[in-house]
Amino acid sequence: MSVFKTLSGTPTSPGQCDDDAYRELYTALYNDAPDAHARAEAFLRDQLSLAAELPCDLPEAPEQLTAWAEQRCADVASEYAGYLAKRKQGGEREYFENKAHALYFLQRVAPTKVVDGAWLEGMLNHWQDLRFDGLLTTYLEELGKGDPRQNHVLIYRKLLAEHDCDDQQGLDDEHFVQGAIQLAFARCSAEFLPEVIGYNLGYEQLPLHLLISAYELRELGIDPYYFTLHVTIDNVSSGHGRKAVEALLDLLPLDEGRAAFFQRVALGYRLNELGVGSTAVIQGFDLQGEVVAMLERKREFGQHMHSDYCKVDGQTVSQWLSSPGKIAQFLGAMERMGWIKRHGPPQDSRFWQLIEGGTAAMFGVFDGYEKQLIHDWIAGDWQGPRQRPAVHRDQPHQADEVAPTDPELKSLQDNLLGQPPARALELLMPWLSAQRHHRPAGLFATRRFVELRTRLR
Repeated sequence: MSVFKTLSGTPTSPGQCDDDAYRELYTALYNDAPDAHARAEAFLRDQLSLAAELPCDLPEAPEQLTAWAEQRCADVASEYAGYLAKRKQGGEREYFENKAHALYFLQRVAPTKVVDGAWLEGMLNHWQDLRFDGLLTTYLEELGKGDPRQNHVLIYRKLLAEHDCDDQQGLDDEHFVQGAIQLAFARCSAEFLPEVIGYNLGYEQLPLHLLISAYELRELGIDPYYFTLHVTIDNVSSGHGRKAVEALLDLLPLDEGRAAFFQRVALGYRLNELGVGSTAVIQGFDLQGEVVAMLERKREFGQHMHSDYCKVDGQTVSQWLSSPGKIAQFLGAMERMGWIKRHGPPQDSRFWQLIEGGTAAMFGVFDGYEKQLIHDWIAGDWQGPRQRPAVHRDQPHQADEVAPTDPELKSLQDNLLGQPPARALELLMPWLSAQRHHRPAGLFATRRFVELRTRLR
């Protein structure tokens, strides 16, 4: 395991001294802790040492990158065509067993998705250098150029909110690795420019899992727009995939430092392999295990909330919840008593009736994801009516129309009054950070930055 500093400055190893080391670092970097820069630099050096041990499929010569990227894209397209053929012949979903599985996936990749693009934040400082145009354009497009309908982070946050699955309690520490890497690059990209370029090169290549995820999410009634947007915007013909290769070629040194620079690019490229990837997250889902783990997290809060008049298999609910490790037995007892009728319509189970509905005795105890877990676990092998759920997308207005009285937005607009364009750009840049760009003031700042950059070029 890697070693890096905690907030206290004491070295620790995730999984040994501190089971939440990555999560804690992620939070510190996101909140711009006083020592964020130093910790980000130490963390990246540590992660790069791990990446150095991984294999690399980049071509030996930078000049071969365009052909390499095009071949990768062609391979993914071929594999996806094979997937579609199997599905059209009646094949089952290959990624998500049920809607709970899909929400599990969305929740566990969220720490990375809600900082989407952060690794390129430092490119804002190079807005006058034409060699950085591809990287900066990529970053501004990740931000939707200030349009809330295209801001990747805002789209993902709304997706989580729509399905009430933005709680991070059930996430493992490893789920924060990639997000921490991206936030660390945002803090110290000047020291790691070749690695940023390499990481971007890897991240912007179109993966097969993106295509399959989008297809199956739609089948389950979950808006796949965040994923389909990346399918189109990351294309190797003219999108971010192409820009990633061109940016590398534009920024490669022309002197004897060229080989060393490319070696560092390759090292940054391999950072994409650290942590838990999307397909590993999908494969790690176990419905029974997730239900038990979720109820175990609830147990400590609910053990004193039940009256003693009702007993399950000779014990009160409070007794069942009084100590850890008894949730699986408790569920089994409720099955034996008929409170839970597995492999049938969930609404036929008394336990579900206590959970679902505005007048249910346990209304509000479980969030959307937790209820979906229980629903799909009870349903089991039962298949409800086969109909394709509708997917609706709201079309928000521009940020300044949505929140014209937002205090941050008004304060920013006031600070910009009378400022010359160059100074205005400096004032806008902090609002294009990972923490701020999806907020009303950040969306406004992004639009103004795009306008002023164009005017000053």
